[in-house]
Amino acid sequence: MRRGRGADVVTRAGEGRNWVELVATVLLAVATVATAWSGYQSTRWNGEQAKAAARANALRIESAKTAGLANTQTEIDVATFTQWVNAYAQKQTELADFYFKRFREEFRPAVDAWVATRPLKNPKAPLTPFAMSQYKLASRVESDRLDAEAEVQAAQARRNLQRASNYVLGVVLFASALFFAGMSTKLTTPRLRVVMLVIGCTVFIGTAIWIATSPVSIAI
Repeated sequence: MRRGRGADVVTRAGEGRNWVELVATVLLAVATVATAWSGYQSTRWNGEQAKAAARANALRIESAKTAGLANTQTEIDVATFTQWVNAYAQKQTELADFYFKRFREEFRPAVDAWVATRPLKNPKAPLTPFAMSQYKLASRVESDRLDAEAEVQAAQARRNLQRASNYVLGVVLFASALFFAGMSTKLTTPRLRVVMLVIGCTVFIGTAIWIATSPVSIAI
């Protein structure tokens, strides 16, 4: 017995609807997992950002403390040098020796180098030992090192924040794919169902490829 054309059309429509619903179901499942994963990664990277920012702040505090120590040491060097240079210029050897012995160990090499330039007779000599390359403070060097390390941590915090933001955008895009997949099963027009499903698959695949290239943070 031959079936009519109407029966064939109904059969093909049913098969098409089943195909759309199958793909939509798979898309709904994987997009749900991908959304949860992106949300988890966003939370993780927000935590990493907070840790890096805390390290940067701690390093900046230590840098400020060390810079304060360097400033104090410089003030001491200036005070003792002022007394010493007066005695040195007036050739008060005993008094000059008294102050020289009270120079800090870091300061003495700069004074020796400055004296070697014969500042009393050489008009091209540096005005003070503080302009000499030999004048170096370990505390100043340490402060600069800490400040540079703080900037590295701050840059890491900014990168982590951007990664967290990227995963939030991933959540939004995966949710959009879920929307299109869900709508494809609700519409009655076959062509519209296919269009909605294709849009959902395109959004999901594009987002999945992008998220797959993003760094991953996992707590064990």
